Amino acid sequence: MHSIGELARITGLSVRTIRFYSDSGAVPPTERSEAGYRRYDDEALARLELVRTLRDLGIGLATIRRVLDREEDVTAVAAAHADAIDAQIRTLHLRRSVLRVIAARASAPTDPKEMDTMNRLARMTESERRRIVEDFVDETFAGVEADPGFVAMMRSATPALPDDPSPEQIDAWIELAGLVADPAFRARVREMAVRGSGDPPSDPEAARHTAAVVNEKAGAARAQGIDPAAPEAGPVLNEIVGAFAAADARADDAAFRDQLRGRLETFSDERVERYWQLLGIINGWPSVPSTMGDWRWTIAALRAPGR
Repeated sequence: MHSIGELARITGLSVRTIRFYSDSGAVPPTERSEAGYRRYDDEALARLELVRTLRDLGIGLATIRRVLDREEDVTAVAAAHADAIDAQIRTLHLRRSVLRVIAARASAPTDPKEMDTMNRLARMTESERRRIVEDFVDETFAGVEADPGFVAMMRSATPALPDDPSPEQIDAWIELAGLVADPAFRARVREMAVRGSGDPPSDPEAARHTAAVVNEKAGAARAQGIDPAAPEAGPVLNEIVGAFAAADARADDAAFRDQLRGRLETFSDERVERYWQLLGIINGWPSVPSTMGDWRWTIAALRAPGR
C-alpha cells in the first residue's frame, strides 16, 4: 500500500494533483488507515499512471473516468482525440499562413475589415471554396450554349488548399475569391462564353498550334524590341495570321484579319490568365509563364494601319 506522498515520488506528480484525481473519483483510495489517511495499492498506482498519460495527451478528466470505468473504449477515445488534434493542426497551419500574409504586407498596412475577410476565406472548408467557384461558373454560363467540355473543365478546376498551405497559397486563394466575386470579371468571362458559343467548335490541337506560333513569333519580336506598328512587324504578323487562317481553312484577307482581331481582343484578358495562374498556385500545379504580352503584341500589330 502507498501513501499519497509515495505516489508523488513514484509518479513525479504533485500531492495536490493526486489528491484532486482522488477526490474526483478518477483514482479513488484503495483504503484508509486508522488515522484516516488515504492508501493506494499497485492497481491504483497503474490507474494513476494511465490518468497522467491520458491527461498529457489532452483528454478531459470526465472522458478518462468513463474509460477507467469501462464505459468507453480507450482505442475509440484515442482515435477521436487524434482526429480532433488533426483538425486543430490544420486550423493552426491556416492561422500561421494568414499571419504570414499579413506580416508580408507590412509596407501596405492591412485594415481590420481586410484581415477579417482574409481570415474568413482562409478558414473555409473545401466544399465552401468549391461552391464559390461553382457559383461563378453557374452565373457565367447561364443560358449560354457553351462547349460542354470547356464548362466541365471550369467546374473541375476548383481550388484545393493543402492542410498546410503556404502563405503564397493563402494569398492566391484570397485573390482568386476576390476575382470571381468581381462583377466586371464575371461580365468579361460571360462575354467570352457568349462569343465562343457563336463560333464553330475549335480543334484543340489546332488551338495549341496557333498559340505556340503566337508565343514563338510574337515573343521573339518583343524580345528584339520590334514595335507592333513598325514595318518590321509585318512579316512576323503574316506568319501568325497564316497559322490561324490555315487552322480555320480561310484565306488570309482583310475580312479574316478583322475577325481575328476581334476574336483575340475578346479572348485575351490578363484577368483570365491570372485566374488560371492563381488556381495553379493554390493547387500546386507547375507554374506557367505569362504569355499575355505576346497576344497583346499580336493584337496591336493587327490594329496598325495598313494591316
